[in-house]
Amino acid sequence: MNNPQPYFRTRARILCQLGEQLIKNESIALLELIKNSYDADATICDVVMANPSDPTNASIIIRDNGDGMSYDTIINVWLEIGTDYKEKQLFNSETRKTAKFHRMRLGEKGIGRLGVHRLGREIELITKTQDCPEEVILKINWDVAEKAKLIEDIPVSIEKRKASIFKNNEAGTIIKITKLRNAWTRGGLRECKRSISALNSPFKTLDSFKASLYIEGKEKSWVEDLMDFAAVQDYALFHFDITMAGKNIQSFKYEFKPWSVLDKLKERIVIWDKSNVNSRIITLQRDERGKKQEAEIDLANPNIGEVRFQGIIFDRDSRILTLGVQDKAGLKEYLDINGGIKVFRDNMRIMDYGEPKNDWLDLNSRRVNRPGVHISNNVIIGAVYLDRESSVNLTEKANREGFLENEAYQNLYNALEFCLERIEAERTLDKNLLRKHYGPQESSAPVTTSIAELKDIIDSSVKEENIKSKMITCLNRIESDYESITESLLKSAGAGLNLIVVIHQMEKILKDVQSMIKQKAKVNLIEERVADLTNLVEGYSILVRNSSIKERNLKGIVKQAIFNISFRLRAHNIETVNAFENATQTDALCAENHVLNALLNIFDNSIWWLGYSQTQSAKIFIDISAEFKNYISIVIADNGPGFTKPTNDIVKPFISDKPGGMGIGLHLTDEIMKALDGKLLFPGTDIFEIPEEFRKGAIIALAFPIQGE
Repeated sequence: MNNPQPYFRTRARILCQLGEQLIKNESIALLELIKNSYDADATICDVVMANPSDPTNASIIIRDNGDGMSYDTIINVWLEIGTDYKEKQLFNSETRKTAKFHRMRLGEKGIGRLGVHRLGREIELITKTQDCPEEVILKINWDVAEKAKLIEDIPVSIEKRKASIFKNNEAGTIIKITKLRNAWTRGGLRECKRSISALNSPFKTLDSFKASLYIEGKEKSWVEDLMDFAAVQDYALFHFDITMAGKNIQSFKYEFKPWSVLDKLKERIVIWDKSNVNSRIITLQRDERGKKQEAEIDLANPNIGEVRFQGIIFDRDSRILTLGVQDKAGLKEYLDINGGIKVFRDNMRIMDYGEPKNDWLDLNSRRVNRPGVHISNNVIIGAVYLDRESSVNLTEKANREGFLENEAYQNLYNALEFCLERIEAERTLDKNLLRKHYGPQESSAPVTTSIAELKDIIDSSVKEENIKSKMITCLNRIESDYESITESLLKSAGAGLNLIVVIHQMEKILKDVQSMIKQKAKVNLIEERVADLTNLVEGYSILVRNSSIKERNLKGIVKQAIFNISFRLRAHNIETVNAFENATQTDALCAENHVLNALLNIFDNSIWWLGYSQTQSAKIFIDISAEFKNYISIVIADNGPGFTKPTNDIVKPFISDKPGGMGIGLHLTDEIMKALDGKLLFPGTDIFEIPEEFRKGAIIALAFPIQGE
C-alpha cells in the first residue's frame, strides 16, 4: 500500500501569530491599514475609535475614499496571506505607481491586512470600486475562526449588495473592528494619536493624503491636551535644511532665529552649495588595528537617490526658556515624546525611526561624550526625506521596523552623521553667544582673578602684619600650585593629542627595520632608519619633558616639528616650503615643549584640510619673521581652502568643522601662547611676506616675545 504524498498544512491560528509577531503593536497595526489606503489612491483616511478602553463595547472604524476592491480582489488578494500581488505591481512599469496620484506603492509584503487581526476579534469590511454598482461585504469572527483546525477551514462570510454606503458612484473601503483584543490605555491612545499625526512630515504637507484620528466617548479627554507641531515650532532657535546626492552636500542652509525678546542677538544664516569645501561627505572608520581613518561616502553607490535632511533644534535651558516660552513643561514633554529624527519615503513615514526608544542615529550616546556640543533626541525634530523610486536599495524589514542594515543603510547613516556635525558646528557658535548674553556670567581666569581680589581685601582690611603676611604667603602658594597644575594640563593635553601620531610613525619605522633585516639590507641603511626612530622618540619626548621659558632658537624647534610629521607629509604627498632656513633673527623667549605642541597642532590641521579638500600639489609654507614688532614669529601657511569658520571663533573650545573633530587643537594652541606671553595671530597677508600661492589658504603666526622687550 502506497503512503499518501506528504504536504505542508497551516493551522488557523497562524494568522493571529503572524499579526502579533510581524506587527509590533496596535499603533503600527493601524498605520499599516492607513498605508493600504494610501496605496489605494485615497485622499482621506479617517480612524474613529469609540470607547477604546472597554474592549467588549469598543469599535475601531477605518474609512477611506480610495479605489476600493472588487469581489475578485477580495477573494484572490485580500484573503490570500503573503500574496505577491503588490510585489508584482511594484516591479511592473505600468502598475508600480498608482493610477490617479502616481504614488510609489508602500505595501509590498502582503501582510498589512494582518493588522485587523492584531486589533480585534470581529471584522467587517465594506468596499466598492467606482465602476461597480455593488458593494462587497466581508465578515470574519475570530471566536469562531480560532476553533477551525486549518487555515482553509476558517469560515468567512462574503456577499454582494446594492450600494448603500458608497453612493453616487463613490468608491472606498470601510473596515470596522469590534471585540478588541486589548483595552486601550491613556498612554497607548496618546501614542496612537501621536503616531498618526506623525505619519506625515511636519515640514511638508501632503495635499493629496490626510490621515486623522477621532475619539468618541470618555477617552476623548485623554488626547485633548496634546500639543502639536504648530504649537511648538516657533520656539525653535536653530533651523537647517540640507540636500545630499552622490559624494556631496548639494545645498546647505542653517539659520539661527532668536526670539524678539532676545534683542541682544541677531539672526544668522549660513548658505552654501556643493562647491563649498565642507560639502564632501566623509566618515571616520577604524581599521583592523583600531586606528581611525577617513572614508568617502557615495550615496550613488549603492544608489539611494537624493536625500533631504530638514529640522529644527530647541534650547532646553530653563534660563533661556523662561524668556520666551510660557508652557515650559508642555514644551519639554512634547520634545521628550516627539523629539528625534524621522524618516519619510515619498512623504510617508518609515517606522520606527524617530520613536522615543529608537535612537537609530546614536544621538544620545554621542551627547554623553560631549554634552555641550552634540544634539540629543529631546532637542531636535528632524526629518529625512527619500524618494521611493530611487532608494530601492534601502529595503524595509518584514516586521516594518526600519530598513535592513545593508551597505545602503550604512551610507545613509554615515552621511546623516556628517551633516549633524556640520549643523552642530554652526549651532555651537550661536549657542556660545546665547550663553554669553543670557546665560550665567563667567569671569575670565576665575581662580587667579579671585586670588588677586582676595589679596587686595586682605591688604586693606587686615591690620595685624603677622597674620596678613601668613595669609598672603598661603595665597601665593595656592596661586603657584594652580599655575603648576595649569602648566601640567596644557602639556599633557598637547601630548595626548599627538600621541596617536608618534605611535603610528614608530610602528611604520619598526616594520621598515624588520623588513630591511629580512632582506639583508646594508647595515648603514638599517642604522639610519634606527636613528630615525631614536630621533622620533626624542622629538616627541620633548612634549612631556619639563621645559623652562628662556631664550631659544626657534629654527631648531621648527626643524624638530617637521621631522616629527615627516611620515605624514610623505603619506599625504605634501611638500614643505622651508623659508625659515634663511631667517637671521630666530631667538625668542619660549618653552620648547609648548612650542612643539603648538606647531604639531597647526600642522595637523593643515594636513587634514589639504587632504579633505583634495588640494592639488599640496604645500605648507613655513617661515620665521621679525616683522611683528617686539616679537619673533613662526609663520605657517598652506595652499588649502582656508578657514571655514571666523578666526575669532575657531580658538574657542569645541568649534570644529572636522568630522569627529574635538575642536580643542587651536584652543589649546591659543592657551599655550597666552601662557608664554605670546600671541596666536591670523594675520592675513598684511604683516608677513606670504607667497601668492598661499594667500587664499590658512595663515597662522605664533608670535613669541623677544628677550628684554
